[in-house]
Amino acid sequence: MLRPALWAVVLFPLPWMVGRLLLDQLGADPIDKLERESGAWALRFLIASLAVTPLMRLTGWGWLVAQRRFLGLAAFFWTAAHLSVYTVLDWFFDWGEIIKDITEHLYITLGMGAFTLMIPLALTSTKASIRRLGGSRWNKLHALVYVSVILACFHFAWAVKKDLTQPILYGALAGGLLLFRVFWRTRTREGRRTSALVQSPKEG
Repeated sequence: MLRPALWAVVLFPLPWMVGRLLLDQLGADPIDKLERESGAWALRFLIASLAVTPLMRLTGWGWLVAQRRFLGLAAFFWTAAHLSVYTVLDWFFDWGEIIKDITEHLYITLGMGAFTLMIPLALTSTKASIRRLGGSRWNKLHALVYVSVILACFHFAWAVKKDLTQPILYGALAGGLLLFRVFWRTRTREGRRTSALVQSPKEG
């Protein structure tokens, strides 16, 4: 039941946006609206995927691990949709202008950087890739998601410019989740060090 519900959450915004576009309910600049909404969904799912590990560690709900890669792929899907609106509807494959836009506007560069880092993560999201790379190398590669979410948050904040409520909220959530990882890793390392010191006299 959980996976169908997640699929519904991931896909529901797509017909909703297309329907509003066809009914001319996206305001004076519908393409800009589509770009912003698809980008916001990409960031929501990216943050949701980051929230899985802290939630597992706090609750012990190991079944959540199966949803982490799904949410990561959902984030990649919406990031690709966001990029498609930009390249197809906004610039209509005018690659010269697109490259010029990327190089001249830093927030576009940051967004492209976030998307580029997500490509190897999406390509290696299968169980076969985990076996082929090995758990350690797979985890190191997928640490790129931390850089990607930071770039995405700056891209969002820079693109909005006026009402920064949502970028600040998402940035705070992403920052909190990243700080939790640092805290947990530090605490685990200190725990191991303390355990080694306690055991050391007995071994001697």
